[in-house]
Amino acid sequence: MVLPSTATTKLAFVALRSPGKWNAASRHRITLYRMASTSSFGLKDASLLRTQGFIDGKWVDAKEGGKISVTNPATAEELGTIPEMGLSETKEAIDAASKAFKTWSKTTAKERHDLLMKFYALMKEHDDDLSRLITLENGKPYTEAKGENAYSASFLELANRAGIPPGVINVVTTHGNIADVGRELCENPIVKKVSFTGSTPVAKMLYKYAAGTMKKMSIEAGGNAPFIVFDDADIGAAVEGALACKFRGSGQTCVCANRIYVHSSIYAEFASRLAEKVAAFKVGDGFEKSTTHGPLIHERAVEKVQKHVDDAVSRGAQLVHGGKRLDGAGSFFAPTILADVPADALVCQEETFGPLAALTKFETEEEVIKLANDTPVGLAGYFYSRDVGRVWRVAEALEVGMVGTNTGAISQAVIPFGGVKESGLGREGSHGIEEYMNTKYIAFGGL
Repeated sequence: MVLPSTATTKLAFVALRSPGKWNAASRHRITLYRMASTSSFGLKDASLLRTQGFIDGKWVDAKEGGKISVTNPATAEELGTIPEMGLSETKEAIDAASKAFKTWSKTTAKERHDLLMKFYALMKEHDDDLSRLITLENGKPYTEAKGENAYSASFLELANRAGIPPGVINVVTTHGNIADVGRELCENPIVKKVSFTGSTPVAKMLYKYAAGTMKKMSIEAGGNAPFIVFDDADIGAAVEGALACKFRGSGQTCVCANRIYVHSSIYAEFASRLAEKVAAFKVGDGFEKSTTHGPLIHERAVEKVQKHVDDAVSRGAQLVHGGKRLDGAGSFFAPTILADVPADALVCQEETFGPLAALTKFETEEEVIKLANDTPVGLAGYFYSRDVGRVWRVAEALEVGMVGTNTGAISQAVIPFGGVKESGLGREGSHGIEEYMNTKYIAFGGL
């Protein structure tokens, strides 16, 4: 994704979205522009459903006519199709953004403020419809979707209504041509900045492509977050933190706890309390009021969680709860807890991106820090302790970009969101503005 720039760079906005993976190792934040039939979606404003890409202020289809099917992960039913775009559409979007930036970069802060506030007002006005689209698209419970409608696909239609100039925002949808489209965004000299959220393997490829033009990049790649519970922790608070951190979005967030390390003296109690809470989850369609957790985004996600469960059990882990997909047409997997998971299990080596909590005992602070840092990535980490000295030691020792101390929730709009090691480059949030600026020094003389 190429995001809005400042007046010191040359690109306005090109967004690349995909419903699938670049390769088998890929993970992408998914936002789709689609749906064919509106009759069963219960929308107040059916015009918010868009089935096309968006280039230079116009809704467009793929030049070659290709289509990508989009399904509801809770029912496996097709919601509609979006265009299978390629290099031609990508180049058009880049050119449109470059043209728009010549005037957009000269607009004042007040002018941009007014447009964004109008955009915001339209989003609030259509809150119910946007929330329904989120639930249809990725299965998130409707009550949670209500708080996240800024990420709904149809927000682009509202931006258009708000008066955002043509070319400032462009959307290219693709699946089969992802590699070509991504490479074009990174190698095209018109593009001065690329922001990418996805897997580490794909991030490395994009980084390599961008090197040819010395392009600035922001990358938020894979994570493998440790969650540590020390012997002096408030066990109840730690359990609640683990629930929020591990199972939010059915485990499909980049900062989810992937490995849970618990001191041996409280291990049994923590596992028991966690299992009791997880057993009360209600997995189902996001539109059902009783649903606490929805489906995984697609069948491949279900297969990966099952693979991690089976691998861990084969290496000696104990199944405490769940451990298998749930019956039905959707991509549902039971919230799962594994105990005594060895360090060489896949769940400890890879990002699961699913509702699987892997518990491991530890004895000393030194031991658990070594385990926590034994990964090539470093996005987020969490720990629970009431020892102030330990709080500072562990927070500094964890090789991650973000640390949650006695909390399982770290994401906020203003924080410098981002990782270290192979989890990426740069920061988001308020600090992210700097990622889109160049520093220029001017020396005046002889005036």
